[in-house]
Amino acid sequence: MTTTGAVTDAGARGAPAGPWWWARRRGLALDVVLAVVSALECMLEGIAFAHESGFPAMLGGLLGLPVGAALLVRRRWPVAVVLLSIAVSPAEMGILLSLVGLYTLAASDVPRRIIALLSSAALAGTLIVAAVRFHQDMLQAGYRPGLWAVLGFSAVLSLAVTAPPVLLGLYVGARRRLVESLRERADGLERELSLLADRAEERAEWARNEERTRIAREMHDVVAHRVSLMVVHAAALQAVALKDPEKASRNAGLVGDMGRQALTELREMLGVLRTKPDAAAAKASVEPERLAAVAAVASARVRAAGEAAEPGEGPDGPCLAELADLVGQSRAAGMVVELSVEGERRAYAPRVERTAYRVVQEALTNVHKHAPGASARVRVAHREAEVALQVENGPSEGGTDAGLPSGGNGLVGMRERVTALGGAFVSGPTELGGFRVSAVIPDAGARRGRAA
Repeated sequence: MTTTGAVTDAGARGAPAGPWWWARRRGLALDVVLAVVSALECMLEGIAFAHESGFPAMLGGLLGLPVGAALLVRRRWPVAVVLLSIAVSPAEMGILLSLVGLYTLAASDVPRRIIALLSSAALAGTLIVAAVRFHQDMLQAGYRPGLWAVLGFSAVLSLAVTAPPVLLGLYVGARRRLVESLRERADGLERELSLLADRAEERAEWARNEERTRIAREMHDVVAHRVSLMVVHAAALQAVALKDPEKASRNAGLVGDMGRQALTELREMLGVLRTKPDAAAAKASVEPERLAAVAAVASARVRAAGEAAEPGEGPDGPCLAELADLVGQSRAAGMVVELSVEGERRAYAPRVERTAYRVVQEALTNVHKHAPGASARVRVAHREAEVALQVENGPSEGGTDAGLPSGGNGLVGMRERVTALGGAFVSGPTELGGFRVSAVIPDAGARRGRAA
């Protein structure tokens, strides 16, 4: 702000910036007009004072010209303008200079003690000049007023000249500072809202990326397993088509059933991606503050649909009780699989059951891909507040290689699933040339129940 409380960044809000210390051009025009009027007044009053004092009239006029023109610098140096008006008050010149100077001083950011000191000095100077002038005029009229009459008249006149501009300046300065404070608060709130909108957009983008990753993982786990079994059965079908037509027919039926199931699951997954939440998210891109909420709704719907994608799994997805069926599918494809369960079977949280099932599923799929003809062993151990899994296969026995492609994401996906639940995941080759996958998944729900 300037010394009068005017905002210096007015040009940034659309008004053109003025030169030097003027924030606006209209402020410059106002000060020029006031300076011209004050200069004319001081020149006339200086000529009158020179006549009464016996000085040349030209000298009084020349003295009044720069005194009145001092209003040009009232916004930059209000203290100097008030001091100048007090200095020329004995010459009875500069009434407009005094009024405008006191108003500018009171409205500026000058400390209050200086405002009070200069206002008191101006009041005292006006009081003295008014008392002397009033006494002289009464003597010339042949009237001798008393001391109290002179002091009372002078006090009223000096207060009338000094108090209004000071009070008005204090009010205007306080109001301008209040407006500036409110503007700064509004700017601060706008910046905070902008930051919140940016954070909401970042959260929404993060949520979208998480959903893409989760959907890709679900499609890999649900579809890739069935497609892998289809390829294995197709390879077996090719091998026995001429030797054992009856077995070839059974394999063909299994391939058809698995293909239809895979297509159904894939269609349901893709159908989720085409639902209205995507359109809502695109529309919400115009309003960043709503992106997080939209993303959360979309995430919930996609997750619910993804979990229900596999037929017969139920709303919570596959569970450990279905491991026998999963092992049976691999056995039907020609793999020798042993399933052993240790500990007392109990129910875990749905996410724990689903993750454990997916780990075993992906491990068996990898055996089909990378170790054709190898035998496998699946071990499940039910422990207190956790479930331990281990899938180990022996070396490849030279079985028919189905030529299954590998994207290299199976182990990564299993690790992400397990660690997301706070579990531990270890994988690597065995000493006998096979491969082992181990996972320990804690059940947070059981822990909370025991703690309660």
